Amino acid sequence: LPAKIVGRDPGYDIAVLQVQKGNLPVIAIGDSSKVSVGDPVLAIGSPLGLASTVTSGIISALNRPVSTGTDVAQSYVNAIQTDAAINPGNSGGALVDAQGRIIGVNSAIATLSSGGVSGSIGLGFSIPINEAKRVIDEIIATGKSKRPVLGVFFDPAYTGVGAKITQLSPGEGAEKAGIPVNSVLRTIDGVKVANSEAAIVRIRSYAPGATVTVVVDLPTGVSKSFKVTLGSAPSL
Repeated sequence: LPAKIVGRDPGYDIAVLQVQKGNLPVIAIGDSSKVSVGDPVLAIGSPLGLASTVTSGIISALNRPVSTGTDVAQSYVNAIQTDAAINPGNSGGALVDAQGRIIGVNSAIATLSSGGVSGSIGLGFSIPINEAKRVIDEIIATGKSKRPVLGVFFDPAYTGVGAKITQLSPGEGAEKAGIPVNSVLRTIDGVKVANSEAAIVRIRSYAPGATVTVVVDLPTGVSKSFKVTLGSAPSL
């Protein structure tokens, strides 16, 4: 079907297309915050151009930090991991639960290849529908979307566990909460942060304006908890 691009957000790996055709069936929307590891799922798409293909599997993991794309247009996904076969052509397709409700948008796969296109090795990643729907609704309403901002810059050279804060954005949430420079971010709402990529992915899973509890190791070595209200910035 011919379609019009309503808007796109490379930061979330989401685009919205509009087709001018009525009486189309509508998929039920699930709740990705209520899915569990081991739940059965189907991935729908057109892998390798084979339209209307479904593959089955389970949810293998939740809150898996995944980044794709290039330095210019990097996508950060707090992904649902599945072993349902996902191949090139599945991206943008639905990941549905046993009741046929969409719980994720197929986005990426892990690969063993060193440059060529390869098939599924049982490590596929989907954008949780709760996260995707916020972006989708914003794009439909305004043609663009926003991303949440903690208001920090991380040290890319830091090799320890956590994410080291090297700079604060003036007037943003982290500065207002009183988090000092050179602190190491350890958890966000109780979820452990392994590195700066995991921290970015976790923050991106929230909506702008949300309040999160972060635990950091202060420069003195003492652990301290802060409540931070996330700011907002235009997506790429």
